[in-house]
Amino acid sequence: MKFKLYIFLLLFSTMISAQQKTVETSIDTTKNKIGAEFKLTLKTVVSSKSKVVFPKLKNIGALEVIQSYPIDTVKKNDTYELIKKYGLTQFDSGRYTIPSIKILIDKKPYLTDSIKVEVANVKVDTLQQKMYDIKDITQAEDVTGDWWKYVLAAIVILGIGAFVYWYTKKHQKKKIEEEVYKTPIEKATSLLNNLEQKELVQKGEIKEYYSELTDIARNYIEEAIHIPAMESTTSELINAIKTASTKKKMVLTPETVENLERVLRQADLVKFAKSKPLEFEITEDRNKIQRVILTLDNAIPTEVTAEEEDQLLNEAQRQKQIQLQLKKQRNKRIAIAVGSVVFLILATTTFFIITKGFNFVKDNIIGHPTKELLEGEWVKSEYGNPGILIETPKVLKRLDTEKALPKETMALIKEMQLFGYGSLIDNFYVAVSTTKFKNPTEIDLSKALEGSLKVIELQGGQNIIVKQEDFQTNQGIQGIKGYGTMTVLNPANKTSTKGYYEILLFKQDQGLQQIIIFHEEGDTYANDITTRILNSVELKKASN
Repeated sequence: MKFKLYIFLLLFSTMISAQQKTVETSIDTTKNKIGAEFKLTLKTVVSSKSKVVFPKLKNIGALEVIQSYPIDTVKKNDTYELIKKYGLTQFDSGRYTIPSIKILIDKKPYLTDSIKVEVANVKVDTLQQKMYDIKDITQAEDVTGDWWKYVLAAIVILGIGAFVYWYTKKHQKKKIEEEVYKTPIEKATSLLNNLEQKELVQKGEIKEYYSELTDIARNYIEEAIHIPAMESTTSELINAIKTASTKKKMVLTPETVENLERVLRQADLVKFAKSKPLEFEITEDRNKIQRVILTLDNAIPTEVTAEEEDQLLNEAQRQKQIQLQLKKQRNKRIAIAVGSVVFLILATTTFFIITKGFNFVKDNIIGHPTKELLEGEWVKSEYGNPGILIETPKVLKRLDTEKALPKETMALIKEMQLFGYGSLIDNFYVAVSTTKFKNPTEIDLSKALEGSLKVIELQGGQNIIVKQEDFQTNQGIQGIKGYGTMTVLNPANKTSTKGYYEILLFKQDQGLQQIIIFHEEGDTYANDITTRILNSVELKKASN
């Protein structure tokens, strides 16, 4: 007997509102152990235009709601069957009553039936049961994940790059100004304008303002008249200007020299005696310095040789040179900033490769398909008839059985439902199927496993190594598990992949329930997914 399995992706099961005539109440068991889960199931059949509201509850009577399952919707002709489940528990032994719950159907209340349940103590055999030491406290898993660490690291790296760009620009500014301006007067005039743009006076930084103002004047005098102005006191500087005016035949009025001396002495008082001039006095001092510089520049004799005239650039050429130089400096800043960011990224990546390994870096930066499945939002839902309750990374999609199975196989089947996600040539593959047969027959699970493997061979599986062992669900339902490795041929590119598979098989009255999982061998994330799926398997009994 051959059985074919498929897997496909579907979005999480939707909630569909409907109108209900009656509400059916049931529970999976009326007796349970302390802390174990009771599953309370509410069913209602409504029309497609009705609106049903199930309550959101933290407690139902004395029992705690540990999980509110999504609503399952089954379409039956022109009606919908809505199934809502609540996971309940109690940590004290005793008999309890699950009270009636109010459900709104088209804003009209309906009450469910009350059910009595019993919570029993867990028997502890201290004579035969081996005792163990109390384990150390284990830190709980961080549910928020590590995504914020990567965001923070990216922000820090970009911040460092921005700081490097700003720092480089700041220290290039003075050099650019010195290179751009061809004459001392151009430099002094530009620096005076920049000084006003800094708004030091408005910020109350009077001392810094006078210090930069007098430095501009002294620099100009030192470069234009060739006097050591930066190293001279105010008196020495004034005497040197008077001497230079005589030697260089500079025509300076006494007022020009007095204005310069007055501003320099005012600056000395501000810097050393903490004097605070009024705002209009500061403005006058700035204007005096500007007039002094212009007067000195006009007074300096200009002698230009023919050779020097030929070397002078016209204004358009000079502006072009300035723009090219500024662009060059800007590109240099960008290159330094980008280089710093790249270096930090490479250094950080190298550190994690050395400490965590290359696969860790690749999976967390580039990404890994099965890692994303493992860390994504999982779905717990029921598939087939009799139902298989299973938790998977994605909702399994229903498959058309008539197209999935050969005619000779379909002739033996009364009813079959297939659900799946992925395929044998994908990174991860999981499928669920339930089958009922037409004729009474004793199902041999070992032969059913052989039939499943033969179907896999037809789909491209090769070199299949199989091991078999008994399997039991958490509810104690017995079955078998087949597992091993195989090589799967991809018909598109003719390449092969070595993978690992697990197949679970359970038999019921004239029926078979089957789960198959396949993934690439050595994929640790896929191994974790497989373990979680198999631990979640719950089966419903077939109705005669």
